[in-house]
Amino acid sequence: MEIVLILLLFTNLGILALVVWNSLAWPKAGISIENRNETGETCSILIPARNEENNIGACLDAAMAQASPVREIIVCDDHSEDATAALARGYALRDSRIRLIEAMELPEGWCGKPFACATLAAAARCDWLLFIDADTRLATGAAERMMDEAIRKKLSLLSCWPGLVLEGFWEKTLMPMLNFVVFTLFPAPLSLLRPDPSLGLAHGACILIRRADYEKNGGHRLVSDRLFEDTALARAWRAGGRRSLCLDGQDLVRVRMYDSLDGIWTGFQKNFFPAFRKTHGFWMFILLHMVVFWFPFIACLLSAILGWGFRLAAASAACVLAMRAVQAWRFRYPAWSVLLHPLAEGMLLAVGLSSWWRCRSGRGVTWKGRIYCPSRAPGGMKRSPMHE
Repeated sequence: MEIVLILLLFTNLGILALVVWNSLAWPKAGISIENRNETGETCSILIPARNEENNIGACLDAAMAQASPVREIIVCDDHSEDATAALARGYALRDSRIRLIEAMELPEGWCGKPFACATLAAAARCDWLLFIDADTRLATGAAERMMDEAIRKKLSLLSCWPGLVLEGFWEKTLMPMLNFVVFTLFPAPLSLLRPDPSLGLAHGACILIRRADYEKNGGHRLVSDRLFEDTALARAWRAGGRRSLCLDGQDLVRVRMYDSLDGIWTGFQKNFFPAFRKTHGFWMFILLHMVVFWFPFIACLLSAILGWGFRLAAASAACVLAMRAVQAWRFRYPAWSVLLHPLAEGMLLAVGLSSWWRCRSGRGVTWKGRIYCPSRAPGGMKRSPMHE
């Protein structure tokens, strides 16, 4: 048992080093305004929206505040059952750049958001396509800064990882696990140096793509059957020999992804198992989190009872809390959320297992009133004819 604890400690020390590297070396979008947009290129802001009456107004307010490169703002109403479309029409009367389009019936082999994004891209007219979610809030000048960064770095796809707006107890406790999952394993600074497809990363709240490359290379058809479409798109982009990058965009983009425990559970559940192309990858992830990030706290309790190995177990647990503390500093989380990591990790494992069970049992995962089940394609999903 002592050998296991020693190996666990060294593993956590190595991951802590990666977390520190990510926090210190992962760059943000540039802030210089020299020579900005001297090419005269333009940008379309594209917003897929399904049942977003509580978000679409604030999203459009922020989009309307963007600078001159933004020539059009298009909302695709994806068969909403609330006032989303009516609100968007009202905004279109206030700003001539805003247009509302309607999505057709979801075709076979497509998930809802990729199809809405493809519909938006087909309607766009500008040089760059900025896909944002309805709960995304762009900072003043964000679109222009992203375009400038993409042009300077010669990228055809740029994503900015957003800052998370956390208001309730469960949001502050559980939502930091999103960034913990990604940035304890993903070497973000390395993605600047290497073109490997495995280093592709994107956040669906904010993805900027050069339109010509999007149309030439298939756009969202590359990820038509993916619920977890954002990072899949970035990896497919790199696999095709194109340049992509994901930067720390907290100062440019903010998003409140979920506003309740039920919303967090449903949102994580619909992405968790579908994020993995192969089932064994999912189980390796579950085992890693259970052993490396959760077991040290259980081991502390067991060691205190058994009277041996406590220092090793406590050192491993301290490493995990140190990872959380570094990320709390970088991503501006409340400090007290660090101490609730065992609870948050336990719930992450539970929602992962729930996602797997729903997919494997045929019940599927639910999102925006649609039910999706795994398809034959690795990592793919198909809409179920069932309704809950």
